[in-house]
Amino acid sequence: MNTSPLPLKRSVLQTEQILLFVVLLWMTALSLAGLLFPLMVYPRPDLRQAFRPNDAVNLVIGLPALLGAWWLMRRGRWFGLLGLPGALLYVTYNSIAYAAAMPLTGLFFAHLGLAGLSALTIFRLLSGVDAAAVQARLQGRVAERFGAGVLMGFGALFFLRAVAEFFDGAADWAAFGVLVADGLTTPLWILGGLYLWRKQPSGYLCGAGLLLQASLLFIGLLAFFVLQPFEGMIFVPFGVFARGFSIRLGWWMGGGCFSNLRKEQSG
Repeated sequence: MNTSPLPLKRSVLQTEQILLFVVLLWMTALSLAGLLFPLMVYPRPDLRQAFRPNDAVNLVIGLPALLGAWWLMRRGRWFGLLGLPGALLYVTYNSIAYAAAMPLTGLFFAHLGLAGLSALTIFRLLSGVDAAAVQARLQGRVAERFGAGVLMGFGALFFLRAVAEFFDGAADWAAFGVLVADGLTTPLWILGGLYLWRKQPSGYLCGAGLLLQASLLFIGLLAFFVLQPFEGMIFVPFGVFARGFSIRLGWWMGGGCFSNLRKEQSG
């Protein structure tokens, strides 16, 4: 699956790469802010308890997933191209959950903006790929029905759970944010699974990314439950350490990325 040229209708290494870089920095900045300044970022205890461990999960799981998929795509690997929208959908999901739970402050708009930018990047990436070529490459080589069944089954399960708990009205604000994110994104699992079950080109185009996003969410949930009891033990020393390297890290990432972009454009 990694030996043939990527089925691109146009280059996705210019505008989309800049958008992706902004998403990376935006998500990293918001997650670091939540870890380093929790009382300022999360005005209520339930938000701190729910989202501060998730900030660490974003940095430990979400950020490497984005960077890894991006790196693989730049090296011409199909998994990177088809998986990158799924890693971005993971960011979109989390940003929707944060925004829905936050009070109407600047941070609400920051998370809402990140969700919108991530969704725009997904759209531009997918619109630049030849779905028919993806189908021709993958059909008969992947377990279409199994992957489609997983997406439709879990999508329907989590969507119905979100609807039932939403109308029950017993959830706190943090849980409400997760319900909103489930309600808005799991229909994509069902729709993508349906297209994959019917062996449509869009199903092959989106299937890998949707399955990757679902996997990242489950892995992130496990990591969340592991990190939550040790919040103070882990985040206090991490915060002290992060204050020293966060600015330097941002300059290093920014300089390296835009240096590569300049080389590509000049070449």
